[in-house]
Amino acid sequence: MGKNLRGQRRGRGTSPTYRSPSHRHPGPVAHPALRGTGTVAEIFQAPGHTAPLALVRYDGQQVLMIACDGLQVGQQVTVGLPNVDRGNTLALAEIPEGTLVYNIEGAPGDGGRFVRSAGAMAVIVSRGERIVVQLPSGQFRLFHPQCRAVIGAVAGAGRGEKPFTKAGTKVLAFRSFSKAPFTVRGVAKNPVDHPHGGGSHQHVGRPSTVGYDAPPGRKVGRMSPRPRRMKRKSR
Repeated sequence: MGKNLRGQRRGRGTSPTYRSPSHRHPGPVAHPALRGTGTVAEIFQAPGHTAPLALVRYDGQQVLMIACDGLQVGQQVTVGLPNVDRGNTLALAEIPEGTLVYNIEGAPGDGGRFVRSAGAMAVIVSRGERIVVQLPSGQFRLFHPQCRAVIGAVAGAGRGEKPFTKAGTKVLAFRSFSKAPFTVRGVAKNPVDHPHGGGSHQHVGRPSTVGYDAPPGRKVGRMSPRPRRMKRKSR
């Protein structure tokens, strides 16, 4: 059966080896639990974040936010006020349809969970009992009307277009994310390291589709379709 693979160990979330180093993060980046107007004091690039961060000063409080495209130092941003402008934070129920938003909360008050990477943006599709938002992947998702989001698009678009030019630069860049900069194909490994490894030439050697009930060391390749359960008709 082999051993647990790196991706499986990382998914468990129990080892500090696969966590992004906390000393490289300037602080939590979430919607503040306040209401008012703040001033952008600084915009900087932080390790562990693909998008630039902005330091916003409110009355006696400093908050980190993900910078939107076009944000400037000295600009006024608001939280919770009826001001639909770039960089302001509002509840989804107060944002008009067709507006670009990012850093959307999955539940009211969690600080933001969706659309946070550089250059990402989502669109408000419709409003009602639930807010329909189209995510960058094209998926339509329902959100609670009181979930907050920031108006605009995340800054740093085109980040993936710049080449690393050499391997060492990529290694240092991925270190902040605690991710491996390069991946090796399973068929190129030894059989002790991967279920697809070994053999006289590089080939899988068995059906590449595995079931959902496979043990951790065997669950590689293509996943089989989930079993469909017939719903009982109510009489």
